[in-house]
Amino acid sequence: MLEQITPPLAGHGEGPVWFGRWPGLRWVDMLVGDVLTLDAAGEVHRRHVGSVAAVLRPRESGGAVLALERGFAFADDALQEIQVLPELWSSTDVRMNEGGCGPDGAFYCGSMAYDETPGAGTLYRLDPQGRVEPVVPEVSISNGLMWTEDGSRAYYADTPTQRVDVFDFEGGELVNRRPFAHIDPADGSPDGLTVDAEGGVWVALWGGGAVRHYTPDGALAEVVEVPAPNVTACTFGGEDLDRLYITTSQVDTDLELHPGAGAVFATDPGVRGLPVRPYAG
Repeated sequence: MLEQITPPLAGHGEGPVWFGRWPGLRWVDMLVGDVLTLDAAGEVHRRHVGSVAAVLRPRESGGAVLALERGFAFADDALQEIQVLPELWSSTDVRMNEGGCGPDGAFYCGSMAYDETPGAGTLYRLDPQGRVEPVVPEVSISNGLMWTEDGSRAYYADTPTQRVDVFDFEGGELVNRRPFAHIDPADGSPDGLTVDAEGGVWVALWGGGAVRHYTPDGALAEVVEVPAPNVTACTFGGEDLDRLYITTSQVDTDLELHPGAGAVFATDPGVRGLPVRPYAG
């Protein structure tokens, strides 16, 4: 059973992440540059970190690594002290969008043009030494990067392709990209995603009002309907990682028809997720 666990307080909720050393679930209100934290009492706390807050992940050394509008940053656990790294580009037409950490301890994040110009984005890798390199060029709306438990494969969505793709991860490189699942445009477009402990892939559907669960071989296993059309991302959390948290957006949404847009929803899908991989830097 799906339940709404926060008010509709995010203009563009994205990037949920659960980490045991944090107060609880964290996610971003991306386009206003805020990180939101849901504490154990059910209260939501908001912290401004930049003009854009694209995604965050925990650091092994404590605190968080962030992707802001045009690059990366580090923060303490309370998100009060922000150390911004050099910007990767100067254009105001492109921003960071979504990412995650790999088994190599690096933080990966992809960009996109504000006007969604095809091929204007790039997937970047921030290695544990703080060096940045592009790893997948000419993407349009970089979304949903997560590895399998054994680290051998990574799932990725460049949203306008209407596909979730899978890479092999060999020698610290993403190689052999190929389609994993196709989404009919009538059903929405693939946005953020997560991988469960059984190898299943859960994909948020922008414009589709749902999260789709695929088996490891790409077959559609179930659909979780969400009462907001633009579902942005999902993650497993809770003490046993058995709760699926789902973020939504108010962008391009009629809020009279969909008053829950911008809220976080949750359900118990009967499978556990994987612990978040931290950034090793």
